[in-house]
Amino acid sequence: MGRDGHSTARGAAVHRSTDVHKVLNNNVVISIDVDGGERVLMGRGLGFGLKPTDEIDPAKVEKTFILDTGAEGERERRLLTDVPYPIIEAVTRAVDEAERILGRHLGRRLAIAVIDHIQFVLERLDKGVRIPATSMPELRVLHPQEFAAAEAMADSIGASLRRELPAEEAVFLSMHVLNATRDEPNGTAALLFRRVQHVAQTVENGLGVTLDTGSHDYARFILHVQFLLQRLVERSMLASGDTSFFEFAKHSYPRSYAIAEDVKAYVREATGSDLTDEELLYVIVHVERLRSQIARRSDPGSVVT
Repeated sequence: MGRDGHSTARGAAVHRSTDVHKVLNNNVVISIDVDGGERVLMGRGLGFGLKPTDEIDPAKVEKTFILDTGAEGERERRLLTDVPYPIIEAVTRAVDEAERILGRHLGRRLAIAVIDHIQFVLERLDKGVRIPATSMPELRVLHPQEFAAAEAMADSIGASLRRELPAEEAVFLSMHVLNATRDEPNGTAALLFRRVQHVAQTVENGLGVTLDTGSHDYARFILHVQFLLQRLVERSMLASGDTSFFEFAKHSYPRSYAIAEDVKAYVREATGSDLTDEELLYVIVHVERLRSQIARRSDPGSVVT
């Protein structure tokens, strides 16, 4: 990885011979770059037998990191020292692949976060502990490219380490990728998706079924929920003076209206904001579509009332 945390070719000019600053282990060495910053150089056997005054062979350098300063940099240094090199190698290769899929740089922090995460996952698996997670099919609908990149990362890491990672790793890695592609605080994407998921669960509970996450009606509903929650954050909710359509839907689809009211109550509790009648109308319409789909699936000849 280069100064911005991206891959550089083995033996490229950026890896010109330099004095060793500190050997962290047989595969990781810290050197001082021309600006006085600490550069972490990595490669199989790179640090083996090196002394502080020895020169580094550029041909052995496979990846580089530029560390953060202060406490965060110290945490990163400990992580790269303690995590087995095959994990570091597998993750950095997978991040490179994700960058190719998305056609953009994802930054050094993604690689650091995923190295930490995968080490944690493998430690838990070795102890027979599996981290519970939901499938979050909303991710496939809302961000198919990022989800595909995360799936490719999970497959690549598993293949490199010859370990079978749990299927839900694509969900965890999607969250890391989404946070890396957005200029938002860490966890913002995860919070949005948790809220989307909670709304979907509220609708499932109201209908008493498990929704068909592969249906077009479900995809439309999830997209609407995401946009609704984003409008709440941006304070740009739909509003008009005409409530006639809302009143019609309220009285025509009482069950879907009741479920929409449950959604409204959750949104108020989660965000402190109330849905307008216009926003609630669209929730009713989408829930009614889902209800109709369920009725058709259970009895193709039925008439939905």
